[in-house]
This record gives sequence, C-alpha cells and structure tokens, in this order.
Amino acid sequence: MAPLGIAAPAVRTAISRMVRQDWLEPVRLRSGAAYRLTPKAQRRLTEAAQRIYRSGLAPWDHRWHLLVVDRAVDRAARDSIRNGLTYLGYAPLREGTWISPRTSAEVDALVAAEGVATYHFLAEHESDDVRLAAAAWDLDEIGRSYTSWLSEARLLVANASERSALASGSDTELSDRDAFVVRSRLVHGWRKFLFRDPGLPSELLPDGWPGAAAARFFDDQTTHLLAGASRYVDACLRLEGAPA
Repeated sequence: MAPLGIAAPAVRTAISRMVRQDWLEPVRLRSGAAYRLTPKAQRRLTEAAQRIYRSGLAPWDHRWHLLVVDRAVDRAARDSIRNGLTYLGYAPLREGTWISPRTSAEVDALVAAEGVATYHFLAEHESDDVRLAAAAWDLDEIGRSYTSWLSEARLLVANASERSALASGSDTELSDRDAFVVRSRLVHGWRKFLFRDPGLPSELLPDGWPGAAAARFFDDQTTHLLAGASRYVDACLRLEGAPA
C-alpha cells in the first residue's frame, strides 16, 4: 500500500479493526498468517461492486421496496440503522419508514444486529415516481458532488499523464505502478457515492444528470488502467511469495 501513501502500521490497525467488525477472519497458510473475507464481507463487496460498476442490475420494475422499521431504544442503534440503510440505497419517507427502488440482501442482517424488527413491502406509487424520488433524495446535491468528482478525477489523470511524459520523454502509457495508484484513487473516490447516491433508475433522474458523464469517465479510465494495475498487483504478490 506504500504507493498510495498508506504506511504499514496503518494497514495493521485497519486489519485489526476489520477483524473485530467481522469483515476479515485470520487463517493459517503454509507461508504464514493471513486473512480472508468473512461471508458478511463477501456479500458487502459483491453488492458494492454491482453498484460501483453498475453491473448485474435488473431493469426497474416500477415498484418500491418499502421498509417499516421499529424504533430502536438505543440512540447508537438508531444511528447505525440509519447509516446502514442510507448506504444500502434507502431514504426515509418519515421516521421508521424507508424506500428504495431495489431490495438489498443486507437489510435483514443490518436491522437484526440491532435487535429491531422490520417489515417489508413491495409497493407501487400511484402518483409521480420522479417527484417521489426528488422528495426522498437531494438530487441537486448529489449532482453537484458528481460534477466536483469529475473535475478532480480529470485533474488526477491529467497530472499523472503529465508526470509520466516528463519522466519518459514521450507520451507513453502510465507505468504499472502509476496505473495502480491512479485507478485505486479513482475507485476510492467513486465508492464514496455509495453513501449518498442510491443508484436510481435512469427514468427517475432529471435530464442532464451529472452522474452520467461522471460514470462514463470512471468506466473509461478504470477499464483503460485495469491491465497495468493488475500487473502491478500480481508482481507485488509474486515478490511477497518469493522465498527469502
């Protein structure tokens, strides 16, 4: 993680925290101690990847997933449920009632972990779905966030390309290491939208939605950089596994 400016102590601290939170579990390999994803982490990463790369999502059937969640007694539990449901793409209609255009496999585990009951419904809205979405989510703010991200992402790629050209004396491709760094930073910035953008179907979004241009740039750049970034990771793993 050194190319990303993340020191080894910070990595160890993060791993310890992820073990405590049941995202990782220790395993013993021939080469020594290691960690693997827990089933909880596998579910989270699978769903996150689908949202980040917008893959495997079925067309919207014009039904809303409606949740009615009993009120948790403990404030920390209420905060955990609110933050978790927001991450999973739900928005509150009023206290205890949440909607999303899609269901999430993580909802039951999220709410059950706080000892709270929840009731699920698939519902059709008899009025204007676009107005409902605009009332539930602050699409103007989300749109501005996409515009800001796109400006920063273009600058990140341009600066990396300029440094590469100066170092090599020609307009060559980024080195594998630089491809890994740039792609990692693009994905890291993009994944933050999982906490604010529910991934609404296109028919619920306003005309000229800024997220569309941002998504095209993200897709183009991460696809272009994938081969070099993968080679860099493979080389690091081979070096790590080499006999001393």
